[in-house]
Amino acid sequence: MIESPLSSLGAKVVVVASSDENHPPENIIDGNTNTFWMSTGMFPQEFIIRFAQPTGVSAVSVDSHNVKHLKIEKNTSQNASQFEPVTAKEFENTEGHLQSNTIPLIGSTATHLRFIITAGYDHFVSVHRVSIQN
Repeated sequence: MIESPLSSLGAKVVVVASSDENHPPENIIDGNTNTFWMSTGMFPQEFIIRFAQPTGVSAVSVDSHNVKHLKIEKNTSQNASQFEPVTAKEFENTEGHLQSNTIPLIGSTATHLRFIITAGYDHFVSVHRVSIQN
């Protein structure tokens, strides 16, 4: 399967808890692990990705640094509100290497996915790429 950047599929990052102008949230969906969104400290941190239309999602892949615990929620409305929990995952500490995790979301359809980083291995975390399999 060839993955396309979420941005090329019409997805957008519509909410982010914090932002650094040198590492904007759009980097999460550009498909490039050399660019990234960086938190500005404190937890929880969150971001919401909106799809152009309701999208079937069987799994989400997340490439990151220093993320310890991630919760994923979804909704199927046009508004980024009223989310329902889908899953949570504890990430391994990779000591300076990229964390690559694929998280199954069997049978999920979503208009929005909310990613909530509840804890990190450091004060700051970075998310380099989010991709989906449908």
